[in-house]
Amino acid sequence: MKYIFISIVFCCASLLGIAQNDSLSNSLKIELQSYKFNGAILVETVEIPLIRKKALAIDIKADHWDTTVHNPYIDTFQKFPVELNFTDTTFASPVPHTKVITSRYGWRRGRPHNGIDIDLVTGDSVSTILDGIVRFARYTNGFGNAVVVRHYNGLESTYAHLSHIGVKVNDTLVRGQYIGKGGNTGNSRGSHLHLELSYKGEQIHPEYLFDFSSKNAIRSQQVWVTQKWTHARFHNSRRVSKVKVIKSADEAALLSLAKKPRMYVVKKGDTLYGISRQNNMSISRLCKTNAINKSSPLKIGQKLVLEP
Repeated sequence: MKYIFISIVFCCASLLGIAQNDSLSNSLKIELQSYKFNGAILVETVEIPLIRKKALAIDIKADHWDTTVHNPYIDTFQKFPVELNFTDTTFASPVPHTKVITSRYGWRRGRPHNGIDIDLVTGDSVSTILDGIVRFARYTNGFGNAVVVRHYNGLESTYAHLSHIGVKVNDTLVRGQYIGKGGNTGNSRGSHLHLELSYKGEQIHPEYLFDFSSKNAIRSQQVWVTQKWTHARFHNSRRVSKVKVIKSADEAALLSLAKKPRMYVVKKGDTLYGISRQNNMSISRLCKTNAINKSSPLKIGQKLVLEP
């Protein structure tokens, strides 16, 4: 009977071992019985090796793997909400010092700013925030020297305005690994790192997914992204957006039905005064919503966000 019991325990322990995390012990010790011998208490144990579950291989190069363009999804349409999953609870800081965000994701000077700007000095090291593979590493208009890393959940991170690129396409990286040096290349008004996050070509507000404080925390290992967090017009580059992470499909579907802000396209002869009167908004509110000044010149075709 004793050996039958041991066999049962062994099977159970093996099944348990399949679900164990890699950070746990490689074996499982089980007490079978204890008894006295010459006044001492002896414990009979059996040590069983745990069977590990191997991570499934994910081919992140299978979909739109183009190393020559920044956005290979330009001709595709991604429907939202979409679910993203993370295996980690923290990310690696892209810069080696305290992160100071000088411009946030949102509307800026009448145009969308689709990432966050992190202060640095030219020559500072820049690192990838998560494990992944380099999909793009070259100079491109606007971004200057840029590196795009595709991560294993489909998310891509872009590191722009670099003074030096230290990786090449198809390099496999681990989070925190050096990818280049910060700089001021491309359309840039001073040394900084422009960091963008995107999923299948659609930019996502970086601060919705990550806490850029010293915690370096991923806000949730399961997160639903709605269009509110994929369009700059819902946010202001000068203000911190209030983040409430959506963790269920039902909540994401409900919030996707929320009323969206109206847009106004500037025409010839338009003035801030005329636009504000026409749309029942004060000039100050119109300026604050669009991160512009009352003296800012308007350009034909410029888009302005109108609050209801």
